[in-house]
Amino acid sequence: MKIACIGECMIELTPAPAGQLQRGYGGDTLNTAIYFARLGTEVDYVTALGDDVWSGGMVAAWTAEGVGTRHVARIPGKLPGLYIIETAADGERRFHYWRDSSAARALLDLPGSAAMLADLSAYDLIYLSGITLSLYDAGGRARLLAALAAARQAGTRVAFDTNFRPRNWPDRAAAQMAYGEAFAVSDIVLASIEDLDLLYGGGEGNKAADRLVVGELVLKLHEPACRVRLPGFDTVVTATPVERVVDTTAAGDSFAAAYLAARLGGADPVVAATAGHRLAGIVVGHRGAIIPRPAMPADLAGPRDQEKEVSS
Repeated sequence: MKIACIGECMIELTPAPAGQLQRGYGGDTLNTAIYFARLGTEVDYVTALGDDVWSGGMVAAWTAEGVGTRHVARIPGKLPGLYIIETAADGERRFHYWRDSSAARALLDLPGSAAMLADLSAYDLIYLSGITLSLYDAGGRARLLAALAAARQAGTRVAFDTNFRPRNWPDRAAAQMAYGEAFAVSDIVLASIEDLDLLYGGGEGNKAADRLVVGELVLKLHEPACRVRLPGFDTVVTATPVERVVDTTAAGDSFAAAYLAARLGGADPVVAATAGHRLAGIVVGHRGAIIPRPAMPADLAGPRDQEKEVSS
């Protein structure tokens, strides 16, 4: 099975001792791509970066993680976006962005964009998020959605993670229209009550989920659980409580990777959701989006990470 994850990776600055900032990188779909690779799934990341030293460092780091980069466009003179994470005492985080002119926003306007979009049909699964949609203008989104529809006709499945950030959209109506179009070309939707409440208005999350017509819905609830709905199947899968939450960054991203990897491997929805909860529970116990390799659970990790655990 081969997966394409579409989105944006940014330079990440996190607080360090003595008022310093520690530099890393992150982005929702990139985090998911890395966890896909660590789970032993073949994955390519689809984005655009600049020709600067930080962009080069990102590509080298992704390659080291086993993430394919053949669809990473490099744009001369452009730079990646940047964000600073502010983490509260309870592990919840707040993001501050500088990304309006990032290289990733130009991905669908490049000379090679048409060929890249056509190549999406070669993948078994395409994964994108609401943040991915917010990167592009209406024309770019239309081209992307048309490519997803064409890929589905060729047998590719599409997974869409709602990841709604109101500040990324000019208004709620524009976001609702874009999300509706994405739902229409998706086979699997990973959503949350919190996202749908923000997207459709307070208290509308559950109603919006009930109205959503999609082959497979994974709905994260307010409590540590998710609802999994397929034709003829609708159940809630609870998560084991996490003793200590350090940082909730990438909780949803890692859940998505474990759930989808399990489903692509033939697992039933309950087993897949349990795997998602388990990996997310480990991720929130560490600072940052990407946990150390030895922290990957042996029964979920791919061959490279299993070797790391044995040798460590």
